[in-house]
Amino acid sequence: MKWNLRWVAARQDIWRPTDLLAAFRRVGFNPSLSKVSALWGGTPVTVRLEDLDLICQALGCTVADLLEAEPAAAAAAEEGETRAVAGGERAPGPVRPVPRGDGPRRLQPPN
Repeated sequence: MKWNLRWVAARQDIWRPTDLLAAFRRVGFNPSLSKVSALWGGTPVTVRLEDLDLICQALGCTVADLLEAEPAAAAAAEEGETRAVAGGERAPGPVRPVPRGDGPRRLQPPN
């Protein structure tokens, strides 16, 4: 997912996290400035649905404006990436560990 908060805020002539905080407070959403700065500066891992609703209300947008699906990333994950392996060959899909053929490694006591 692509987080478009800055783009949506720019359309409302909001250019700084402090301006965004003021817009949030006008609709009754009172996060801390550090939380607003985190939303402003990067893609959040999680956003509460109630917060998302208030963000959209403050910016006059929809959830689809804030969150945009990235089909290229989804298609690459489904197809499986080709990765380099030892010897310069290419391996399709994710690389998985191979168990040892001679059983588990046992530590020997020092002599």
